[in-house]
Amino acid sequence: MGWATLCCSLEAGQGWDCSWLPFVSHSPPRPGQPATTFLSLPSAWLAGAWDSACRGAPGLLPSSFGAPVKLWVFWEDCIMSGYRCPTSSALDCILSSFQMTNETVNIWTHFLPTWYFLWRLLALAGGPGFRAEPYHWPLLIFLLPACLYPFASCCAHTFSSMSPRARHICYFLDYGALSLYSLGCAFPYAAYSMPASWLHSHLHQLFVPTAALNSFLCTSLSCYSRFPELESPGLSKFLRTAAFAYPFLFDNLPLFYRLGLCWDRAHDCGQEALSTSHVYHLFCALLTGFLFASHLPERLAPGRFDYIGHSHQLFHICAVLGTHFQLEAVLADMGSRRAWLATQEPTLGLAGTVATLGLAVAGNLLIVVAFTAVLFQAPRTYSLLQGDLLEGGTKAKHQ
Repeated sequence: MGWATLCCSLEAGQGWDCSWLPFVSHSPPRPGQPATTFLSLPSAWLAGAWDSACRGAPGLLPSSFGAPVKLWVFWEDCIMSGYRCPTSSALDCILSSFQMTNETVNIWTHFLPTWYFLWRLLALAGGPGFRAEPYHWPLLIFLLPACLYPFASCCAHTFSSMSPRARHICYFLDYGALSLYSLGCAFPYAAYSMPASWLHSHLHQLFVPTAALNSFLCTSLSCYSRFPELESPGLSKFLRTAAFAYPFLFDNLPLFYRLGLCWDRAHDCGQEALSTSHVYHLFCALLTGFLFASHLPERLAPGRFDYIGHSHQLFHICAVLGTHFQLEAVLADMGSRRAWLATQEPTLGLAGTVATLGLAVAGNLLIVVAFTAVLFQAPRTYSLLQGDLLEGGTKAKHQ
């Protein structure tokens, strides 16, 4: 047994009225498959509850009582309850973060880490002579998007219930912040973590510029992946997973190479040795990807993890832990390899660093603006913007 928010469209300009109705948990049906959920209470009671929930909604065509009614734009795979009203005001969205919904933990698991990473940034930047030393700048650049991406995610989860269009725009910005984070990772890796044999190679010289191009690809693919998610949910999931997996694999090429060099060595690897923080970071990253792709544990027991413990919450926690260990690993490389790196010439000076970062920020914003413009130009009947009530759920959607 679970509880679903029943949201009913009122007359034009009046918005939505929402109430809570009980139902038996089920998974959303695929095309050609019947819905498998049945409301547990008698039809007479349900009709009264429907009337209470939709009071003042003349002309509403009631759905079949065989399945709970959901708004497909907001539906998440195997999350059966805890949804907010789909036309909440900004204030309602903020207040909902202090109420228990299926987004509450998503919001806080990235809001609190934002302040943690901001504290780390200010503590490091405020150290004596830290900002004046060019050697430290790649670390500071990494920490900027490390603060940005959890904040953008927090805002996306907070305000995504304002409207279908607002929901998509919120996640466009979220994806853009994640893309900039992937670029931010490339700066300290190029500065502190490159294998000795790669220094001043073409790969080393092009590492950060390529990461900037990867961020454009990441934002474009991830934003586009929201468009086919109803008609082709598998394609949508594949595109979004690939959009974030590829920059991760590219950014971590230096670590994979160093790990391979030291894998079978019984003696000290010298400058190529990885710290334990590197290992923890890679493990958290792999676990994050697994949770994103698998939708476990809620796939095993739909409705049981709606509020606490579903995969997106665990995904947030693992991502933040991975970033924490990544920061510690970068600090370890920065300290242990400093004397050795002092004999090498940097590949990207201050001017090149600022130019690359500035172009990447501008380019990713333009991509987000372009996809947002597509949404505003699309007719309201376009499936991506539909907030209508549908029977029996929708195709599985993946955030």
